[in-house]
Amino acid sequence: MTTGVISPKLLHLAWPLVLGNLLQTVYNLADMFWVGRVSSDAVAAVSLMFPLSWMFVSTAMGITAATIALVSQYVGAGNDRMADRVVAQTVLLTLVVSTVLAVAGLSFRRPLLDAIGADGQVFAEALAYVEVIFLALPLTFLFFAFRASLQGAGDTKTAMWLVFVSAGINVVIDPFFILGWGPVPAMGTRGAAIATFISRALAAAVGLVILFDGRFGVRLRPEDLTPDLALQKRLLDVGYPSTIDGWARSFASVAMAGFVARFGADPTAAYGIGVRYMSVTWAVAGAVGNATATGVGQNLGAKAPDRAMAVTRTATIGTMGCILAVAALLVVVPERAMRVFVDNPDVIAEGVVFLRIMAPFWALFAGVMVIQGAFRGAGNTREAMVLSFLSRWIFRVPVAVVLAFAWTVTIPGTGISIAALDWGIEGIWWAYSFGMVVSFGVAVAWFRLGTWQSGVVEGRDSDPDDGQPRGHDEPATGGSETDVTD
Repeated sequence: MTTGVISPKLLHLAWPLVLGNLLQTVYNLADMFWVGRVSSDAVAAVSLMFPLSWMFVSTAMGITAATIALVSQYVGAGNDRMADRVVAQTVLLTLVVSTVLAVAGLSFRRPLLDAIGADGQVFAEALAYVEVIFLALPLTFLFFAFRASLQGAGDTKTAMWLVFVSAGINVVIDPFFILGWGPVPAMGTRGAAIATFISRALAAAVGLVILFDGRFGVRLRPEDLTPDLALQKRLLDVGYPSTIDGWARSFASVAMAGFVARFGADPTAAYGIGVRYMSVTWAVAGAVGNATATGVGQNLGAKAPDRAMAVTRTATIGTMGCILAVAALLVVVPERAMRVFVDNPDVIAEGVVFLRIMAPFWALFAGVMVIQGAFRGAGNTREAMVLSFLSRWIFRVPVAVVLAFAWTVTIPGTGISIAALDWGIEGIWWAYSFGMVVSFGVAVAWFRLGTWQSGVVEGRDSDPDDGQPRGHDEPATGGSETDVTD
């Protein structure tokens, strides 16, 4: 990403990430599809686990966001040896954190399920599911470490193929463990968790083999697995804001869904369909944001901040153009878009309003997500976190409260009353749109300040073992798609 024409290299990095996100969606839908053949209680049990699962995923993403920043900047600086050390310390850190979370989760699994409202048969189904999922946490974290390590070096295809194989295995074995096909006894939600465990174990094992092999841009070396507390602290310092970012996004989604549910079943159904369409744009923008993180990190490591800025501009404009085209189509034929999922005229009518108010602004939020990727690639994860918090908890949730509901507050001692606008469900749609517009303005202004351009790698930090980048003491990785020109 440090030389050549930017656009094709961004596309080269981004399309496997986009496809990987879509494959992950299939992976999740497969569990829900087969669990739905068991009972509604089983579906409810798996659904209840989403906020908890997202918190764990956000933790893994936080640690590995730091990995992408550091690996990409060391690769850009030509110091592949230090990039390898970051990979090893990431593996150690993810194993320690995930093991602690797994032990804590298993120890407090019953109080956790009580806290999220599971009871009766739903509690039993959720317990059977979560006991296995907690055991799979180290495998999940290891795969995130593998994917981030290769992405920092410029290889996004290898992880995509591994997700493809893993998701395929999960889809195939799900009905055997859930419904009891063949010699396998029916295990319901526990079977879904076991299928997930098996597919994640495969992905983690293959990922480790690839990292030890070293022909994909970075190498996991046994001698680097000795704890380096200074480097691990660096990973935590850079990574924890991304974890908080993920938690904030999760809780904001729960809050907005709760607001929508107050207006009845039809708006809630329309919201669910609309969010499915919106999630496609998020998958694309998030993937391009990750590719941008790699490009920005490598160029800052190579002391080319102007090119890092050019990478971000190219990615932002290209992504916004694509999302704008999709949104325009949905605005032109909103009824047809809704009928793909439902034929209820009341739900379709609500969905048409949703799409016509919100879809024109999706491109702006896609731009925000790409700029956040640039911040993360620079290692400025705090800026990305603050931007995410502002977009959801300042520019969206409070605005929804003011626009959608009827309430009045009198300021003590003044006799002055402040009344909400009471626009109903449309107030929530406009709150989303308002948040997208203001967030984009803030993101662009912050990006143009250029405070993110310093990076987190100082000079060509050398490895304390040999003081040389990889190219000085061993052959280049050669022949792979992760050549430094990517």
